[in-house]
Amino acid sequence: MTDAQLTDALAVRVMGWKLASGRFVKPSRSWIPKWRFAPLERLEDAFLLLETSRAAYTLTRATTGGFTATVRLVRAEGKASGEPNGRTITLALARAAGIEVAQ
Repeated sequence: MTDAQLTDALAVRVMGWKLASGRFVKPSRSWIPKWRFAPLERLEDAFLLLETSRAAYTLTRATTGGFTATVRLVRAEGKASGEPNGRTITLALARAAGIEVAQ
């Protein structure tokens, strides 16, 4: 799955947005261009996903510099480790949501 496909899947499943040509349509019928929602690149967008999903999560950093995110949804848990932080959080959330992703 490409980064763009993963972002689309998360926008639909977690955010409740609809896909349109080059943009996401929000439930209020307002929209944002796809390039403005980049949870794999922007930490703010990764936290927006966590907030919207109402997930329980833990974020840890080892003394060696490694970063780990554990995200728990109602019936599932996802984990990811690595850098950058936004990508790691987003991958853990996607796994908890049942979206198949590679590290």
